[in-house]
Amino acid sequence: MLIAASLVLLMTAPGLALFYGGMSRSKSVLNMMMMSFGALAIVGVVYVLWGYSMSYSDDDIGTLFANPFTLFGLDGLDPADYITVSFQLTFAVITAALISGAIADRVKFSSWMVFVPIWVTLSYFPLAHMVWGGGFLSDNPDGLAALVFGTVGEAGAKVAEIAPVDYAGGTVVHINAGVAGLVLALIIGARIGFGKSPMKPHNLPLTMIGAGLLWFGWFGFNVGSIVFASDDPDMMYTQFVSETGLVWLNTTVATCAAMLGWLLLEKIRDGKATSLGAASGIVAGLVAITPACGSLSPVGAIIIGLVAGVLCALAVGLKYRFGFDDSLDVVGVHLVGGLVGTIGIGFLALEGGLFYGDGVKLLVIQVLIALFAMFWTAIITAIIGFAIKATIGWRIDDEDEVNGIDFIEHGESGYDLTTTTGTRRGGASTKDKEGVPA
Repeated sequence: MLIAASLVLLMTAPGLALFYGGMSRSKSVLNMMMMSFGALAIVGVVYVLWGYSMSYSDDDIGTLFANPFTLFGLDGLDPADYITVSFQLTFAVITAALISGAIADRVKFSSWMVFVPIWVTLSYFPLAHMVWGGGFLSDNPDGLAALVFGTVGEAGAKVAEIAPVDYAGGTVVHINAGVAGLVLALIIGARIGFGKSPMKPHNLPLTMIGAGLLWFGWFGFNVGSIVFASDDPDMMYTQFVSETGLVWLNTTVATCAAMLGWLLLEKIRDGKATSLGAASGIVAGLVAITPACGSLSPVGAIIIGLVAGVLCALAVGLKYRFGFDDSLDVVGVHLVGGLVGTIGIGFLALEGGLFYGDGVKLLVIQVLIALFAMFWTAIITAIIGFAIKATIGWRIDDEDEVNGIDFIEHGESGYDLTTTTGTRRGGASTKDKEGVPA
């Protein structure tokens, strides 16, 4: 479990930092990477203080979250549970970091560092409790699934007849981050020149390396999420061998299929299969299989991955049609991919799936929990986003945005650039404000 936790931590720094950093413009690469590192620092502290308590303590409050003070600072928690805390902490970190890609190039670092702890407190921790902590989106007898299709079991031990499925974070992580990214992109507004000037990735090798590290770390993300159904050592061993092998294999083949789907669509539509498409397809497949990795056959995982690769490749273009500046495609990949995986369970789950003759009940529940997660996150993020906009503000100055956020926010530049008019650290020469093409 500690190895799995370390792999998930690797996904944020350096995995996501490199992935996003390479996709950004050269004058924004350090700021983009700092947003991932900053989220890691903030959430790591907050999670120990009250995040774990809000997510998993036994003091439930209305099935929506747990009391943040019950295990405040992990006081009263059995040290044997520190391994679980460590693993779950890394999930909270990467969920917050994912949002940053939607608001690249234009946001004060200080505003981001204020947003992160408030958002995880009001959005991530409650959803983690609702889904994985026995709350409203679990098999709780007072939860959403029980309200729709009723309960089974004897008094005092009742559970929802149709339990929602989210193995490793389709709702808690990806739908949550995707909706938050969309809301913030709308509140903050587009970058200067969006839709008019080219804003291409400045370093695709960094993005490819980041995608590879994300794929590697994702095995900790998915395989480490096993929950044992028995305390009997023999039964635990049997479950461990069969389930973790399935999850590893499903994670792999879904990602492969998604990359192929994305590249095929690019080839048909644009005439070329790109490295950015390969990297993005990898992440789309990983996102889609996350909630479903323990519920599908390997063939089902291939189908989920292929669908996610095609739909996410189509979805990333919606920002130009509707005019919202999701800078690094958080909405197109994480929200759409998360929806594909979460809802796809209702069709392809080996137990309860429509295509296996088990009816529509699980599909209905999966759709409802996805919609509830979207609604919750949208409301919470809008409240926080507008509050920050009205107080300390989100945007850097227009001139600073044009010149480059790295030097303005951090006093540094990702590259020492040499041009025909000389060298200037921090961005602009007299000839070219960026020194290299955007």
